Amino acid sequence: MNHPELATALTDLLSLDLPPVALSKVDARPDGVAETGRPVPSSCALWRVAEKGVFYAEAAEHFNCPVGSMVMGFDLPEDVGAELGGLVQSMCDAQYLEMAEVAKIPSVGKAGAGVVYGPLADLPVEPDVVLLWLTPAQAMIYNEAAGTANWTSDGGRVTGRPACSALALAMDTGQPRMALGCIGMRTFTGIAADRMLAVVPGAEVAGFVEALKVTVAANAGMKSFYEGKLAQFA
Repeated sequence: MNHPELATALTDLLSLDLPPVALSKVDARPDGVAETGRPVPSSCALWRVAEKGVFYAEAAEHFNCPVGSMVMGFDLPEDVGAELGGLVQSMCDAQYLEMAEVAKIPSVGKAGAGVVYGPLADLPVEPDVVLLWLTPAQAMIYNEAAGTANWTSDGGRVTGRPACSALALAMDTGQPRMALGCIGMRTFTGIAADRMLAVVPGAEVAGFVEALKVTVAANAGMKSFYEGKLAQFA
């Protein structure tokens, strides 16, 4: 996989203003890859750190967010597990979550001691997933390229809380996903309110880029047609 070429293609085709980032769950820190060097409040906060360069975060560096740690498929130590239980109960008490949902929250099945994060262009390992921040207009193109705008598809690939569940779903199904996010993601990442998360399985990025090329060209043709129609009413 030519990571720089694919990163450039995703950026250009979707007119991204933030770089595509990628992550891969691994058994050990790869040679030459630095550790994070500072604590963060959540797994999703690491996505924004990854915009700045490649690094490795061990499982324990995800434990400040018990929900994210669970979704990322890490074995939780007893104290983090207890914190997760208390947090879930608080969410249910606040009517943010229903207890019946808890067992159905997706989690990453791939084993690993930590995660390599970084810009897709620079990632030294093959990515499990690639993450994109999209505006609604960009999400429209993404959705069409993913095939979920097709009325013959099963649809249903936009999720919400927790936002990180989209990573687990993309890895499990091998299909692109989107997430509107959760209040934790929006607090910890500082992402703009007009952005949503898109997740492409690492093995599908090259094929997705080809689908994007077709989609972008098709929309350019339709835009020209609609602009001509609009001019009739000027």
